[in-house]
Amino acid sequence: MSAASPDFRLGAVLATSFTGTLSERHGTPVERIPTPQRLVDWLAVSGLAVDSCTPAQLDLARELREAVHAVATAAAVQEVLPASAVRVINDRSARGRAAAVLTPGGERRWLLGPSTGVEDALGVIAADAVGVVAGERDGRLALCASPTCRAAFFDISRSRTRRWCDMNTCGNRQKKARFHAGRRGNPTAAE
Repeated sequence: MSAASPDFRLGAVLATSFTGTLSERHGTPVERIPTPQRLVDWLAVSGLAVDSCTPAQLDLARELREAVHAVATAAAVQEVLPASAVRVINDRSARGRAAAVLTPGGERRWLLGPSTGVEDALGVIAADAVGVVAGERDGRLALCASPTCRAAFFDISRSRTRRWCDMNTCGNRQKKARFHAGRRGNPTAAE
């Protein structure tokens, strides 16, 4: 992986993790898959290893990412799902031909076609988005409380009250801001 590119934010849910490849959407956006190779890297760490990716496939991936983000955001705030985004997700899901296979260790792995690897991987991501939005998993879609982030994430915490897409970034940033605001307002508060 390129040292010059920002780290990936990986979560427990494939579809919402994929939307995290563009973060700080309402601040200064951070593109985590700026090149086809970075998409290959993200797919590999997400269990969807492919040999290569073209610029056109990267464009398809970004289109899917934005569609998943739009649908997940609408679902999280209980609004009507945007029809154009639903079409993109359904199209990618239908085009993918990945097969779920069971490993000897009892884990699911995805078998992607040698010539259609990226499209198959996008199909897996799209199918995961369908399952998440359709309520087939135990949890809830939520939006990050950070005003510059607002990423859609899938909350599987026991109480379903998680506020941040990632506690190590957005949550930590907010905690630091509150701490510093408290110190400015009351210099003895930190003592």
